[in-house]
Amino acid sequence: MLDPRKSRLVCEVDFEKDGKQTGFVRLFHSVHASAYGFIPIPIVVIRNGEGPTAVFVSGNHGDEYEGQVALCDLARTLQPEAIKGRVILLPMANFPAGMAGRRTSPIDEVNLNRAFPGDPDGSVTQQIAYWIESTLLPKADLVADLHSGGSSLMYVPCALMKETGDEKRNAAQRAMLQAFGAPINYITRGGSGTGQDNTLTGGAERLGIPTLGTELAGSGTVTRDAVHIVRCGLTNLLVHAGILPESERIAIEAEPRIVTVVGPEHFVYASESGVWEPLVELGQTVEAGDAAARIYSPETPWLAPVTLRFQAGGIVLCKRIPGRTSRGDCLFHLGA
Repeated sequence: MLDPRKSRLVCEVDFEKDGKQTGFVRLFHSVHASAYGFIPIPIVVIRNGEGPTAVFVSGNHGDEYEGQVALCDLARTLQPEAIKGRVILLPMANFPAGMAGRRTSPIDEVNLNRAFPGDPDGSVTQQIAYWIESTLLPKADLVADLHSGGSSLMYVPCALMKETGDEKRNAAQRAMLQAFGAPINYITRGGSGTGQDNTLTGGAERLGIPTLGTELAGSGTVTRDAVHIVRCGLTNLLVHAGILPESERIAIEAEPRIVTVVGPEHFVYASESGVWEPLVELGQTVEAGDAAARIYSPETPWLAPVTLRFQAGGIVLCKRIPGRTSRGDCLFHLGA
């Protein structure tokens, strides 16, 4: 159940008005340099009559850029006369983090994708999360939350869904994955809308809205292949939803591969601090027991490196980027 308190954020656009509108969601934030100022979170609404509503979000983490590039393109090129229904774009959901190029907000150090359902009277990031879950998501018939690996991780470009106890919603999300057409899709197992999931996906789940996520490369940069995948995927999602006509569908080059990420055995974490050497690469298939990485200690170079091994087999979906690591850092995760 949503908090009955009203969000403090003020949106400049009218969600029910036909045409294309651009503006800001104003989060009033009084600081030394701007006593009566607001944080301007950009938003675009494209509407043409009655029909389904798609909500596309990027910049949930500020250092994940591929989705931001794709939504900027969509904000410029998608015209009301081309659609039936409504498309809402939130390209820089955590605006302070986006401007800083950081995973978390420089204002309150909060990770937006761990802050849902948020708090209307909380910190800046908690207020953003509350507005998204209480005001934006209830308007949606489907949601895409676009992520990548950010500054510390690199992914094989993929789309993903969280499987829940609602089989009807699961089927809708599998259809979204198929329509999006990423070369690799992975399914995570999760709860059933009990309020324990503090991500945007968890917020959509609490409202019963089918949701697709992505992990589009990363390394704190932008890759052509990942941007191409998300551009095509979003177009096909709009066709799938009936917002764009079938003539706009983009052909998928290869049948998508589906894997699962079930539990901790699919992750490799650093057991020591030091400099790590990967022994496998993205996209490689590994078996349980295979060597994954070595961790060296340059400050005591006479020590033997520590070798880490995979606990399960699968395809390497994700790897850590910085060469320096600390105990507890995720080095790899697999899809089974």
